[in-house]
Formats: sequence, structure tokens, C-alpha cells
Amino acid sequence: MVARGVLGSVLVALGGLVVATLPASTPLLGLDALVALRATEVGRMLGLTVVMGGLGILAAQWLRLCRSTAAGDRDPDDDLALVRRVAVWWSVPLVLAPPLFSRDGWSYAAQGALVEAGVSPYDHGPGVLAGAVAEAVDPRWMDTPAPYGPVPLLLGGLGASVTQDPWLLVVGHRLLALAGLVLLAWAVPRLARWTGASPALASALVLVSPLTLAAGVAGLHNDLLMVGLMAASLVVGVERHWAAGAVLAGLAAAVKLPGGLVCVAIVVASLPAGIALAARLRRLAGVGLVAVGTLVGLSLAGGLGLGWLAALAVPTTVATPLSLTTVLGGLLDLGGGVVGLPDATMLDLTRALGSAAAVVLTAVVALRAPTGERREALRALVLVLAATVLLSPVVHLWYPMWVLPFAACLRLPRAGTAVVLVLSLVLGLASPLDSSLHGAYLAIVWGCLLLAAIAPLLLATRSGRDRVDRIAEAHLLPT
Repeated sequence: MVARGVLGSVLVALGGLVVATLPASTPLLGLDALVALRATEVGRMLGLTVVMGGLGILAAQWLRLCRSTAAGDRDPDDDLALVRRVAVWWSVPLVLAPPLFSRDGWSYAAQGALVEAGVSPYDHGPGVLAGAVAEAVDPRWMDTPAPYGPVPLLLGGLGASVTQDPWLLVVGHRLLALAGLVLLAWAVPRLARWTGASPALASALVLVSPLTLAAGVAGLHNDLLMVGLMAASLVVGVERHWAAGAVLAGLAAAVKLPGGLVCVAIVVASLPAGIALAARLRRLAGVGLVAVGTLVGLSLAGGLGLGWLAALAVPTTVATPLSLTTVLGGLLDLGGGVVGLPDATMLDLTRALGSAAAVVLTAVVALRAPTGERREALRALVLVLAATVLLSPVVHLWYPMWVLPFAACLRLPRAGTAVVLVLSLVLGLASPLDSSLHGAYLAIVWGCLLLAAIAPLLLATRSGRDRVDRIAEAHLLPT
């Protein structure tokens, strides 16, 4: 199982050299065989097939691992240690790979170089840089400011002070993603024990799921570090002190702003049951002030200021088909055009209403969720994060990673655990179909065909259904 998973990761990394965007100056493009594969449609289809095959192997071995931990045949501590070893071995082949399934990693490298050069990434895009560091940045983001908090930018600037090689900078950012994975490896078993769920099974569902490996490790998105800090902040805020948890929540928000939503769960879980509204409001204010103070203090101390707040609108300049509000607004605009409404009128309206609804729901949960019960705090956080993702004006394949660690620690009904399994597997397999294939319509069709073949093979066969059922049932059993 472990060796087969390593093989899957190796195939993903090797195929990624063919399908991923690479800086023009990289020495790898001096390899004639690689250049030949990248230059032809057949070669690119072969590379995509290798990637999808590798992800399929990882997904199959992940299901085996989940089934093994669900069986409970070994000591629970041995199962947990196995899951953590597997996470290490399956991640290692991806460490030196280029950013896979999106070009965001190259943007991270360039934004760090801007910081090192003394240029604010909140005022300028990577297009002002000279040299190789901006060669592979997506042209869409070449002249846009960074929508991220100070943590990845300051750490990226630290890396850029050591090297200007874009590939080495990308490896540095992948190590930040792996730091998020380490935080999850520490926090998830503790969160699972709050609800009586299996720490080993919850860890398997999170640490080595196809979604985490494909989007978090291979794609090296900042979201993995953010969610790792969120999970750690919740554990620390409840088991140690709410103020310490709020500091970590502020750091999570300083990666990406939604990380601050964990403050709601810290408040709910850290208060005694039946607390009066006034005391709840005081705790909300205290947690919020500490988290915001951490975020603002780090922004100012790092010399970057708060310009990133204005840049939060940058991601909304693209329309993503996974955003319900964007799809609904686009459909309504088709009808609005018939009656003479200006372009994007309904799109802007549905996006604004969706964002407002998510804010209102978060406020209601913060004020009404039962206090003094850790399980309820996890439920509240899952509800808030799921609503934020579903109602967001922009939703990428990796956004469900925000919800996964906390949902996996709940003892969900069978159907709920099955949904977590299926979504993690399908979204992980679908990762190569994101922005890295923009405009490559033949590759998108071929990738969809491969996905349509691999996912049912793993989930819809008799053995696949039996494996999912057994994992879902085990998540309900007492530990």
C-alpha cells in the first residue's frame, strides 16, 4: 500500500513535468525528450494520462488505508502512526515538482521576490519584475496585486533573499504547505477525540486524501497552511487558552482572510454551557480583537501595510463554474439581456447577496450555537465554512479543503461520511482539470473521460461500494 502510493505520487510528478507550465529558463527544457512531449498534442495527452493514472493509484491506496484504519484490527496508536508515515512517503515525490494543476505557485514565488525587492505586492503585480522569477506567472495575474495576507508574502520574501531561482522559491512555498500538513497531523487526532471519532481514520481522511495531496501538496496552495493554522488554533484555544487560539486564528487570517472564521468555533467551545448573551458577546469581542490585532500587527510590523484588503476583490475578476452565485447570476443575466438590463447586473447582485448571506449566517451561528460543547463547536465551524464556500463569488476545486479537516472529525451519519469520501476523491482526481488546462479543450475532454473512467471504478463497483460503506459505518462506532 505505501509503496504503491509512492508510485502514484512519482507518476503525478513525472506527468506534471509535461502538463505543468515551466519557466522558459529552466534547465529541464534543455531535455529534448521533455521538449518533444510538451510540444505535441499527443505528448501532452500522454502526460495528462500519466498524471491521472498516478492520482488514481493514490486514490485507490487511500481508500485501502481508510478501510484498514476503519477495521480497527491494530492498536489505534499504531494506526495513527501508519497514517502519518504514509503522509510523509506519499508527499516526498511531490516536493521538488513544479506547481501542479494551477500556476498560483509561480505567482507566490514572484510576489515574494517583490517583497524582497522592496516593492509592495499590494500595489504592483509580478510584471514589474525582471528575470526568470516571473516567467511562468499566469498572464491574467501579471499586473494584479496579491490578495493574500502578510504571512506567505513575508516568508516568500525571506526565501527570495536567499535565491531568485523560481523553482527553488516554489519548493519553499511547498514546504509552507507541508507545514500546514504537519499542523493538521497534530490537530486532527485531538479534534477527533472531542467527538469520539477514530483519530486514525479522521487523519487518513484528511492527511492523505486525493484532495489534500493534489491541491494542497502538489498544487501548494496557501489554503493548506491556512487550514492547518485554523485546526491548531481551535485545539489551542479550547485546550489551552482562548487568547492563544485567537493569536493562531489571526495568523490563519494572515494567510487568507477566511482563516479567521475559526474564531467562531473558539468562542463556542471555550465558553461554559448556558452562558448569558452578554458574556458571549464579551468573548466574541475578545477573540476578535486578539485575532485582528495579530493580523494588523503582523501586516504593519512586516512593512506591508493593509493594502491587501483592497486586493481581496482581485479573485472575483474571474468566473468559476463551481460558484453557485456566479452560475446563477450568469443564467439570470442571460434573461436580463433580453429585457435590456446592463451586462453583469444580476451577476453582481447574486454575488453580493451570497456574500451577505454567508456573513449573516456566521453572525447567527456565533450568537446562537450552543456553548460548552466541543462537538457543537466543530459542527458550527463546518456549517460556517461550508456556507462560505457554497456562497462565495469564486470557488476553486481546492476550497472544500477548508471544510474537510473539521467535517472528518465529526461522527457524521453514513451518508455524510460517504459524501466526504466521494467529494475528496472526485475533487482530487479532477484537480488537473482546473486553470492549468485553460484553453486546452482537447486536454479537458480527455481529462474528463479519464475521470469518468477512474472514479466509478473506485467507487461504483461492488468492492468500491463495500469499501465506502465499511468506512462510513466505522466512523459511527465508538473508539
